[in-house]
Parts: sequence; structure tokens; C-alpha cells
Amino acid sequence: MELPQTGGCQCGALRYEITQAPLMVYTCHCTDCQAMTSSAFSMALVLPAESFRLVTGEPKAVQHTADSGRVSIWWVCPECGSWICAGPRGGLVSTVRNVRAGTLEDTSWLRPTVHFWTRSKQPWIALP
Repeated sequence: MELPQTGGCQCGALRYEITQAPLMVYTCHCTDCQAMTSSAFSMALVLPAESFRLVTGEPKAVQHTADSGRVSIWWVCPECGSWICAGPRGGLVSTVRNVRAGTLEDTSWLRPTVHFWTRSKQPWIALP
């Protein structure tokens, strides 16, 4: 993986860069992620907040309450709705940033190291 890595939304209104390797790459199998991504899971990078920088655009904050009662903020593009990153309530002020892995321009280096909410995973997914 070469740094910095760049990414953004589908329409190009939001662009970002990351300047540090992720602390973790995870796959989430919860039903919220399945619904938000229209897929069987979502993948994200956990980064120190200072290594994530918006280059272009301003995301829209969408407050989400999980089944557990935990409130988080999903940052989406106000134009195309692409889910860019997430964090605890309080928004872009946090010590970590969870960046949606599929929004990176180069995803070839991504390998999940952790799987969350596997009780909700689709039965056809074989975990390592």
C-alpha cells in the first residue's frame, strides 16, 4: 500500500485522503450495514482521525441508532448518498475515523482482519 491513499463518493463531490495505514480493516455483517450497502456486509478502515482529511466537499451527517441503542453518525455525500465514513455521536470530532473501504480508489490491498456481527452474516459466507 502506498500513501497517501485517496478516495471519495460516486459522483465526485466528496474527495478525501488518508495519510496513515489503518489500525484495522474490518468487515461488519450487521443487518444495518447490509441494508445501507445493499450487500451482505460492509468493510471499513479504522484510522486515527488526524490521518483522514477531506479534500473536497462537505458530507451530510445522518444520525443512526443501532439495535443496541448506540448512536453513531454516518457521513454521506449530500449529492449521491455514498456512505463515506462513520463515527460516534459528536461527528467528525473523534479520535478515530471509520472509513468505508469501498470508497478508496485503490482497494486491491484491503484484507479484513476482523469480522463483526457474524451472527447476522449471510449463510453462504464462509469466514476464514
